[in-house]
Amino acid sequence: MEILNFPRTEAVKIPRLGFGTYQITPGRDTEAAVLVALKEGYRHIDTAALYGNEQAVGAAVRKSGLPREDVFVTTKLWHSDHGFQKAQQAFDRSLRKLGLDYVDLYLVHSPGRPGNRTETWQAMEAILESGKARSIGVSNYGVRHLQQLLRTCKYRPAVNQIELHPYNQHRDIVEFCEEHKIALEAYAPLTRGYRIKDPQLAKVAKKYGQTPAQILIRWGLQKNYVVLPKSVKPDRIRENMQVTDFEIAPEDVAFLDSLDEGLVTDWDPTVEP
Repeated sequence: MEILNFPRTEAVKIPRLGFGTYQITPGRDTEAAVLVALKEGYRHIDTAALYGNEQAVGAAVRKSGLPREDVFVTTKLWHSDHGFQKAQQAFDRSLRKLGLDYVDLYLVHSPGRPGNRTETWQAMEAILESGKARSIGVSNYGVRHLQQLLRTCKYRPAVNQIELHPYNQHRDIVEFCEEHKIALEAYAPLTRGYRIKDPQLAKVAKKYGQTPAQILIRWGLQKNYVVLPKSVKPDRIRENMQVTDFEIAPEDVAFLDSLDEGLVTDWDPTVEP
């Protein structure tokens, strides 16, 4: 998938299947999981200042032996660092922890307080123009947050990363982002395990000879989302990559669509003022 929010001649290419690192213990656990993911073929690693594991992510990217330009690295600005100067300082801290010269995508982790949003986005734009982030975007933004941003921004967000899976489809946000050419990233695509044993999901998985996790990931890919599954188990990391050799039929996609219940597995800043 290509994303674009800067007047350059070529778009930034973002791998559609990424590896999430939320709630992986900082240090050796994160480093080991990311190294396995990169060995198995992932080329997109998603972290955040909040996760406390940027240092381990950066170490794994360097130890992998892969050329830097072959690995797409995302990190995020936590809401305690909103504001023009604080946001720039927070980005510099993240870059130092990662031990990288640049990140491929820098996201505002959540909308934060209304009064700081414009200044924060201006800082994001300055970071983009510096070349230290190849693209910028947001996370957990609802429609009204995006509307406010689009009224004042110089560069629109390339991405909105939100919770997306059949059990929480955020249809209003998805429709708005698609209309305004903002790519959607799906975090918690496996429902953090809350619906992984749903008999209705198991029925679809059995039909295709796949695991429930693979069906959830494939559903997101067929929706044209960037999907960010996470695991620390090598066999699950490998399994979650094996989703490109089958396609869910339209009638089964429609059935999965019918499972929407607005399930929030962690938090939902999209509803904040």
